[in-house]
Amino acid sequence: MEDSRVNSWMDSARRIGADLHLDLSESSGPGGRRAALTRALRDAVRSGRLAPGTRLPPYRSLAADLGVARNTVADAYAELVAEGWLTARQGSGTRVAERAEPLRRAERVPRKAPPRARGPRHDLRQGTPDASAFPRAAWLASCRRALQQAPNEVFGPGDPAGRIELREALTEYLARARGVRTEPDRIVICSGFAHALRLLFGQDRSGGGGVLRGPLAVEAYGLGFHRELLAAAGVRTVPLPLDEDGARVDRLARERAVLLTPAHQFPTGGPLHPERRAAVIDWARARGGVVLEDDYDGEFRYDRKPVGAVQGLDPERVIFIGSVSKSLSPALRLGWMVLPERYVGDVLAAKGEREAWVSVLDQLSLADFIVSGAYDRHVRRMRQRYRRRRDRLVAALAEHAPHVEVTGVAAGLHAVLRLPPGTERSTVKAATWQGVALDGLAEFRHPDATEEETPARDGIVVGCATPSEHAYGAALEALCGVLPPAEEPTPGG
Repeated sequence: MEDSRVNSWMDSARRIGADLHLDLSESSGPGGRRAALTRALRDAVRSGRLAPGTRLPPYRSLAADLGVARNTVADAYAELVAEGWLTARQGSGTRVAERAEPLRRAERVPRKAPPRARGPRHDLRQGTPDASAFPRAAWLASCRRALQQAPNEVFGPGDPAGRIELREALTEYLARARGVRTEPDRIVICSGFAHALRLLFGQDRSGGGGVLRGPLAVEAYGLGFHRELLAAAGVRTVPLPLDEDGARVDRLARERAVLLTPAHQFPTGGPLHPERRAAVIDWARARGGVVLEDDYDGEFRYDRKPVGAVQGLDPERVIFIGSVSKSLSPALRLGWMVLPERYVGDVLAAKGEREAWVSVLDQLSLADFIVSGAYDRHVRRMRQRYRRRRDRLVAALAEHAPHVEVTGVAAGLHAVLRLPPGTERSTVKAATWQGVALDGLAEFRHPDATEEETPARDGIVVGCATPSEHAYGAALEALCGVLPPAEEPTPGG
C-alpha cells in the first residue's frame, strides 16, 4: 500500500513538475551562479533525487524560487541538455532524461518492523480504562460540531488558560457533579495530573523554581511516578500515615502543602473521613498552606453516595486537579486545575504565553461532549459496566479464593487483594510467569514510610477496567490461578 502511494505521487510529480530544493549557497567551485546551478542539478540527477522522467519547473518559476536571473536557469538547462542529463521538447517542457541513470544504490531490502514486545496475556494493571469502550461515535459527533462552530481565532495561537468554552463547561459540570466552587477564569487546562505537578513545582518549559515549594506531605501509599517527578523538581515528600479513615492529616507539621486523594485513596481505597476533610482545611488556614486534591476515581462510585470535593470547603486553600484519563482515555491528554485566585497568574506564567501542550480542537470537542450531555451518559454507562466487573471479581474470589480479602471496591477502577504475610512477591512472580500483569502493593509504598506509622501489608493491586469486556472472564480465571493457597491451620491451634 505504501509503495503504491509513493508511485502515485511520483507519477503525479512527473506529470505536473515538482518543486526543487536546490541550495546554491552550499555549492562549491568556480563559475558563479550559473555554474553552481548546473552542478546542483547534475548532482540531483546523478544521486537519484531527480528520477528519470521528472519534469523540471519552467525557467521563470525556478528563477523566482532561487532568486537568480531567468537567463541563468535557461543556460544551466541548455548545458545539461547538451550533456544528455536533460531533454527539452516543444510542449513537453524540460525533463530528466530517461537514460540518465542515478548513482547505483545497494539493493533495497524490505524494511522489517522492529519486533514488538510480547505483552501479557491478561492485563490487570491499574490506572487505565477499557480502551475498547471509548465512545467513538459520540466523540466524533462532538468533534464535528466543534469544528463547524469554531471561530477563526481557534486556528491561531492558543490561550494558555485553555479555551473559554471548555472552562465554562467545566465550571458547570464540576459544580454539579463534584461540588467544586469556581469560575472559568480560575481554571487552567493542562494535559493531565503529571503536567499539573510540573507546572506547580517548576519542571515545565520555564525550568524555574515553580509556583509551590516543598516539603510536600503525601499519602504513605501512592504513585511512585509522582514521587519521582517531584524529586526531580527538588521537592522533598513526607509520607502521611494511612488508616481506615484515610490520611492521618493530624500528623501534618511544617509542610507547606499536602497532596491527597480524598475521593478514593489510591491505591488502598476509601474516602477521606469527613472530620479529616475539615481538619486539613483548618491546617491550611492556620499554616497558610495549600491542599492539592487529586480527584482520583471521583466519578466512579458504586456502593455509597457521591463524595464531594474537599475544594468546596474552601476554594482559596485547595488546588483541585482532574482529568479524563480514567473517564474517557489517557490518549486525549486533557486535564484541568481549579486554582485559588492567588495562583492563577503564576501558573499561567509557568505555562508560557501560548498553549503548547493541549490541542485546542480537543478542548472544544470535550466542551461540546460535556454540554451535549454525552459525557454524563458515558460516565453513567461505564459506572454500570465497571460495577459489574467489580461484582464478578468479588464473586470469583469468593468461589476460588475465599481466604483472600478484597478491599477498596466501593469506588474506582481497581481493587486491593490482601494476601497472607510473605506471599506478595511470589504471587507477583507467579502472575508474571502465567502472563498476568498486575502490581504488588509494595510498589506504591513511600520509601520513608515507617512500620510503626503505616504497617506494611502483603497485597496486589488489580485493575478491573483494563481488559476488554470479552477478555475479562479469562483474566479473572488466570488471576485466581496464581493466588496463594489458604494458610494451613497449626496443629492443636
